[in-house]
Amino acid sequence: MSEPSDSPQPNDQQKIGIKDVLKIRDFRLLWLGQVISNFGDSLTGLAVLLLINKLTGGSASAIALGAIVQAVPQLVFGLLAGVYVDRLDRKRIMIASDILRGVTVLALALVVSSDQLWLLYTIGFVQATISAFFAPARTAYMALIVPKDGLLSANSLSQTSRIIASVAGVAAAGALVGSLEIYWPIFAIDSMTFFISAVFITQILTKSRLSEVEVPGGTSAVFNQLKAGLSLVFSSKLLSGTVVAMGVSMLGLGAVNVLLVPFVVNDLQIPETWFAALEGSQTLSMVLSGALVAALAARFKPTNIVSVGLGLLGAAIGVISIASNVWGLMLIFFVLGWFLTPVQASLVTLIQTHVTDDVRGRASAALNTMMQASNVTSMALAGVMADWIGVRQVFFLCGSIVALSGIVSAWVFRGYGEGKIELAPAVETVRNQPEL
Repeated sequence: MSEPSDSPQPNDQQKIGIKDVLKIRDFRLLWLGQVISNFGDSLTGLAVLLLINKLTGGSASAIALGAIVQAVPQLVFGLLAGVYVDRLDRKRIMIASDILRGVTVLALALVVSSDQLWLLYTIGFVQATISAFFAPARTAYMALIVPKDGLLSANSLSQTSRIIASVAGVAAAGALVGSLEIYWPIFAIDSMTFFISAVFITQILTKSRLSEVEVPGGTSAVFNQLKAGLSLVFSSKLLSGTVVAMGVSMLGLGAVNVLLVPFVVNDLQIPETWFAALEGSQTLSMVLSGALVAALAARFKPTNIVSVGLGLLGAAIGVISIASNVWGLMLIFFVLGWFLTPVQASLVTLIQTHVTDDVRGRASAALNTMMQASNVTSMALAGVMADWIGVRQVFFLCGSIVALSGIVSAWVFRGYGEGKIELAPAVETVRNQPEL
């Protein structure tokens, strides 16, 4: 790994905290670009849901469809995206992705009536397709920019700052929509954040690959690499456990993401401007828990953090079903935040630290694809289930599913100890074949 001169060079025994990773110039650039981009994403994310809600008169099915079309690309293209992330220059992939998304998001301003919802769904599909390449590239790139002992701190900071940026974006979107009922400035701001992120990434000096290797062209070579990457993931108990755990959990979380807006606006009759307060209560606990991630990692294995965190997260989601006012919902969101950051940071760190650089993109893409497959399934059923048994009952069911994912992960992770994972010999043979 090529490190800038101002990057810390700790020994293996030295723990790298948040202050230390912020001293790494290239991480600062990557992190700042993403904070700005996350702000824009949250602006558009809420604005699109509110726009669909307005144009359709509060149709849960229409909102679910909007979320589904943004999840499908990861399911369809995610695994292949991981292959190209391992074949091409990851820095260039990220820059190109930001520029393309910055241009595409501007077209959302054209959607002003229910007859144009097809355009909104199409734009969402294109945006998500591009993001399917950006996400694994960033995960793999960060593992080269930040030393191994600092990855948990770096991921914790990234997760925490993402939520803070999201709260700011939700607050701004809620204020604009709630008071002025306008949407186009939101999409213009989001476009600009993508371009700013691209500029930050261009300044990163660290090489985007550990070593330059010659890769064969052709469709067969791409699919050989895809097969080898999947074999690697599912031959490892830890990696397969991570994928399975998140796949089950997203069966519950996907529906929550879809039904939150109609639940808040239509069921509880809470004005849009309260979204900032709701997100703020969750952000506060996520920031506090983010500061404790390093301490948790020193006492508990990351697999335990994931399993216990998912179990408690499911319990908190189930309680949403009995919320009767905004204050009770804010308290529930505050509790949820305590478990989100440790779980998310631990999952990303497991992928970064237990996979070699040449297949890291495929491992990250496999995790993202499994999550989105479950996410699409959950969202597809969310609207139908809500119309059938009611939104509150769906929240209780979702909480039960997420809690089950904690039990499933604990079962899959059983027997996992400290130290680096030993990959199966058969997988090592596949990975070292000439086409890779």
